[in-house]
Amino acid sequence: MNDATTPAPTRPVLDVWCELQCPDCHAALADLRALRERYGDRLDIRLRHFPLAKHKHAHAAAQAAEEALVQGQGWPYVEAVLARTEELAARGEKLLLEVAGELGLDGEELDTALIDGRHLLIVDADEAEGKAIGVTGTPTYVIGGERLDGGKSQERLRARIEEIADRLLAGQD
Repeated sequence: MNDATTPAPTRPVLDVWCELQCPDCHAALADLRALRERYGDRLDIRLRHFPLAKHKHAHAAAQAAEEALVQGQGWPYVEAVLARTEELAARGEKLLLEVAGELGLDGEELDTALIDGRHLLIVDADEAEGKAIGVTGTPTYVIGGERLDGGKSQERLRARIEEIADRLLAGQD
């Protein structure tokens, strides 16, 4: 029976404050893939932008990721750029456009988005929210109201995220 007055249960959310030029976020990519594989659509994994001032191309990469999302390739784009953080540091926007082409995105539209800054408000809002909750570096995770700082110590982070996600999912039954 489908009772329209009963709200559908919401999925637990894992917010990942990330920066696409960050070597530690690159290292965390395997954990994100494993979490996405384990939980599928039962866990909403949301990329939140937190560009670090020390990385010259971080803001452009965040905006490009938002444009890739609009074009239907958000996660594939993020993963492709994170896999090439060193190259991004050296090549900047040229790499961002190259990755777009490799994924079949509209590179001209992505380039225009970088020029006109149409996604800058999203990036700035994520960064402001991150600062408000105490994010100081990347990756930082928030799930079930708990903030877990990644950075150089990724050890046991995925296990801790899984413990919290499992508890949240069990509470929905």
